[in-house]
Amino acid sequence: MQSLDRAFSLLEIMAEAGGETSLSQLAESSGLPLPTIHRIIRTLVGNGYVRQLPSRRYALGPRLIGLGDKASQMLGTWARPHLAQLVEDLGETANLAMLDGDKVIYVAQVPSPHAMRMFTEVGRRVLPHSAGVGKALLSQLGDEEALATVRRTGMPAATDRTITEPERFVTELHRVRDQGFAIDDGEQEIGVRCVAVPVTGAPSGMAVSVSGPEARVSWEFVERAAPIVQRCAAMLATDLNNQA
Repeated sequence: MQSLDRAFSLLEIMAEAGGETSLSQLAESSGLPLPTIHRIIRTLVGNGYVRQLPSRRYALGPRLIGLGDKASQMLGTWARPHLAQLVEDLGETANLAMLDGDKVIYVAQVPSPHAMRMFTEVGRRVLPHSAGVGKALLSQLGDEEALATVRRTGMPAATDRTITEPERFVTELHRVRDQGFAIDDGEQEIGVRCVAVPVTGAPSGMAVSVSGPEARVSWEFVERAAPIVQRCAAMLATDLNNQA
C-alpha cells in the first residue's frame, strides 16, 4: 500500500509540474530517496502510465488518457443531477468544466429548454483567460501559477471584450475570489454571458456555470443566479467527496 501511495504521489507531482519532470525534481518535491523513485518510475513506465523522453526526463504516459476519459464520464454522471437542477432553477444551459493541462475542458452539460440556447460541446477545450469557467478554475490557484498558465497558452482576443493583459487578468482573478464567482461578459463568444463558480473543496479543480444569450442573461439575472450556482457548486463538492 505504501508503494501505491508513493506512485500516485509521484504522478500528481508530475501533473502539477505540467506533465513532465526529472527524477531530481521528483525527489525534491516528494522527499523520497532517488532509488525508491527510480524503482516506482520503472514500474509506471513498464505499464504505460509514465514515459521516458529522449532528454531522460519523464512524462505522463498514454495509458492515463483512457483512465481520464472514464473518470470524466463518471464525473459527468455524478454532476448531471446538479446541473439539471441549475437548468430547472435558472432556465439556462449548465456546464461542468475542469483544467486539462493548461486548457479548460467541458466534461458535462445539461442544455437549456429554450430554442435559442448555448451549445458548448462536451469535450471542447478552450483557453482559460477568456472563459468564465477558466477564470473560476484559475482563481483557485495562486497569482503566479495562474499567470504562468496563461503565459504558456497566450492570451489572444476571442472577442473585443477578451482580457488580454496579464495585469488586468490578475485583477480579474482577485475580483472572482472576492465575490465568489466569475463572469464571462461576451469574452469567449459575442453575445453570450456566463456565470461560473469554482467547486471549492472538490477532489480536483472544477467549475460549474450557466450561460446564455445576453438578452436573457442580463445583469439582474447574474445577480440572481450567482448564489444559486454557488449553492450548486457546494452541493456538488459534497457529493463528490462522499463518492471518494
